[in-house]
Amino acid sequence: MAVYALTGFSLVSLLSFGYLSWDWMKPSLVADVATDPMEKSLPPAFTRPPHIIFILTDDQGYHDVGYHGSDIQTPTLDRLAAEGVKLENYYIQPICTPSRSQLITGRYQIHTGLQHSIIRPRQPNCLPLDQVTLPQKLQEAGYSTHMVGKWHLGFYKKECLPTRRGFDTFLGSLTGNVDYYTYDNCDGPGVCGYDLHEGEDVAWDQSGKYSTFLYTQRVSKILASHSPKEPIFIYVAFQAVHTPLQSPKEYIYRYRSMGNVARRKYAAMVTCMDEAVKNITWALKKYGYYDNSVIVFSTDNGGQTFSGGSNWPLRGRKGTYWEGGVRGIGFVHSPLIKRKRRTSWALVHITDWYPTLVSLARGNLSNVPGLDGYNVWPAISEGKESPRTEILHNIDPLYNHAKYGSLEDGFGIWNTAVQASIRVGEWKLLTGDPGYSDWIPPQTLTNFPGSWWNLERLTNGLRKSVWLFNITADPYERYDLSDQRPDVVRTLLMRLVHYNRTAIPVRYPAENPRAHPDFNGGAWGPWASEDDVEEWEGGGEPLKSRNKKKKCKICKLRSFFRKLNTRLMSNRI
Repeated sequence: MAVYALTGFSLVSLLSFGYLSWDWMKPSLVADVATDPMEKSLPPAFTRPPHIIFILTDDQGYHDVGYHGSDIQTPTLDRLAAEGVKLENYYIQPICTPSRSQLITGRYQIHTGLQHSIIRPRQPNCLPLDQVTLPQKLQEAGYSTHMVGKWHLGFYKKECLPTRRGFDTFLGSLTGNVDYYTYDNCDGPGVCGYDLHEGEDVAWDQSGKYSTFLYTQRVSKILASHSPKEPIFIYVAFQAVHTPLQSPKEYIYRYRSMGNVARRKYAAMVTCMDEAVKNITWALKKYGYYDNSVIVFSTDNGGQTFSGGSNWPLRGRKGTYWEGGVRGIGFVHSPLIKRKRRTSWALVHITDWYPTLVSLARGNLSNVPGLDGYNVWPAISEGKESPRTEILHNIDPLYNHAKYGSLEDGFGIWNTAVQASIRVGEWKLLTGDPGYSDWIPPQTLTNFPGSWWNLERLTNGLRKSVWLFNITADPYERYDLSDQRPDVVRTLLMRLVHYNRTAIPVRYPAENPRAHPDFNGGAWGPWASEDDVEEWEGGGEPLKSRNKKKKCKICKLRSFFRKLNTRLMSNRI
């Protein structure tokens, strides 16, 4: 009772601060008025496949864009969204690898074996090689395909690399996060390496260049060297605004009045990324691509509130299945859209981009059965009803089981201790442990009240394992209706059972010490030999026991490097 009272008191307090004054249903805080004379003309005839630019940002919170009422300046994103179609019922996944895998395959992560966590740098794991990827389908349709930015879909062998999965060119990082200038990444104490690659080679010569600038310059170079008469697909997966919080000083200076240091640095990174999108759009126009282009903008997951991000007024954060973790910023900007300058409430999921973009490219989807995505272009361009009526957010059997969940609580058909979430129509169900469950306002104050963090721990500790919300009426997830509507709970649990029957086993192998950058020239990159791959994929003995057998070899190798390093240092002295 005390916990509920505390929750209610905090929400009332926020009303007094004015934090809940943003109108959820208001289409935009930016006037939907075109300022470019070019936009007043009719769109060109859809006579040839369009150029496709897909921009994905990393850890950008739902609140962290101007047209969602943010204190962060994003004039480019605001204008592109205002002149296109804002997707305000758009869903992504709560962490990096799952969102990227579903974008690239058009399939839920339960259908690729990636339903648990992310792909770690030292894991012998990657996007399943039997999956036909989005860029591969676009190549079949005659597209030139290019990737710039963060991969994070595995790299333990060369067949996993972007250039082997459908991209003609690649410049970016293979792991989950790197330094924005040095491109170093540490996967634990002493396990550090360089991670910037050009194609399948290490791009040592690019060190020192801020990644947002570097990636934008590469996109411009690609456009300058390609003919606008030939279709092109560019996947721009910005590292921004993932940690570490690093930005050029001139952007930080704009936010010098922000008391919260993390928020200040984060805001600078968002604005820098916004200007990068402006430069990409300018390049599209300069080199003759714009009139026949489709620009898709998407975030990959909710913002990390401990690192300056904000998902306000949504509940939760990155890594959770609350709306703050899975509802994303998304919009489409294109002269080819029939009904522009509007907000769409059509239900859209990140898996939908695969069939939507392949269809726009006039590609063939008949040889990729079993997609979980839908072609939502008619809903985006013409305002038609979305073909999607439900979303499986995920089923993760390996995540820590909820202490108070049981098969009995799931009507004997579902163990509510298992972490899972699904949306069907206007209803959303969560089971197990959905993650931190608080509503966290933008951290603009120097010392935000600690009671919020205490509240987060208290609400997370409630003896529950089932939640039900009417997301259409209650987008902030304040009113749990699981006790009032057991009929709806049972119906959605049956849908979880249905999806779980189609799930493939989770692939989350143990880390292998041979992936250490010290054994690979100081850089992260493919490390598995053909013999290793045959052994692992041939269903041999468990990976952990195999690692034990190879330990002495690794130790000998490490000893050799230590002795060599000692000799070199002695020579220098």
